[in-house]
Amino acid sequence: MKVVILAGGLGSRLSEYTKKIPKPMVKIGNKPIIEHIMNYYSMFGYNEFILAIGYKKNIIQEYFKKPKFSKWKIHSIDTGLNSLTGTRIKKLKKFFKKDEDFFLTYGDGLSNVNLKKLYQFHKSQKKLFTLTAVRPPARFGELFINGNIVKSFEEKPQVTKSWINGGFFIINSKFLSFLPQKNHMLEREPLTRLVKLKQVTAYKHNGFWQCMDTLRDKEMLHKIYKSGDAEWLKKNKL
Repeated sequence: MKVVILAGGLGSRLSEYTKKIPKPMVKIGNKPIIEHIMNYYSMFGYNEFILAIGYKKNIIQEYFKKPKFSKWKIHSIDTGLNSLTGTRIKKLKKFFKKDEDFFLTYGDGLSNVNLKKLYQFHKSQKKLFTLTAVRPPARFGELFINGNIVKSFEEKPQVTKSWINGGFFIINSKFLSFLPQKNHMLEREPLTRLVKLKQVTAYKHNGFWQCMDTLRDKEMLHKIYKSGDAEWLKKNKL
């Protein structure tokens, strides 16, 4: 299966780095986050990547010309500087057959989701679109108080009451016909329309997940990586 990685946005919330490089090229440890993502897919045997690039595209193109990446089949496709997520995907239509499943993810998030189980789930549900639902970590510690007495304190617990889109998708190429011609976000009109048609299913992942939206997120991921216990470096067999 092919793996599409959205890697063309401006990354304005991480401007400390993205003034000079595209967000997916921001390093976690000694590698850009996009390389971490690609390594994770490769651990499961998925080695063909379509990089939907735009902002500072030449930096990504040049990086993946290195000989060490010859083990992968990489297509770096310019999907426009100002294209929104849905438009970037639509511009990749030529890469897919009429009824073909493919992976899609953002170029700024890491997880230990079991990709084989995710695909098995997608096939069993027989829907056009599968997303990975995750419970994000809370930004602040959680207090449990009885009167004025603190009964318990949990530092940055995982949110337990709600799910969010974790950004690891499997999509059937038939979905591409739902994408409008105008510049649009995948997560709005197209996905809302598909939800109404009951063609979106959620694979619930309770394990590690972390996006890199801000400098704080970047530093957190770097700290995890340096600890030697980064979950995305382990093949999840659970």
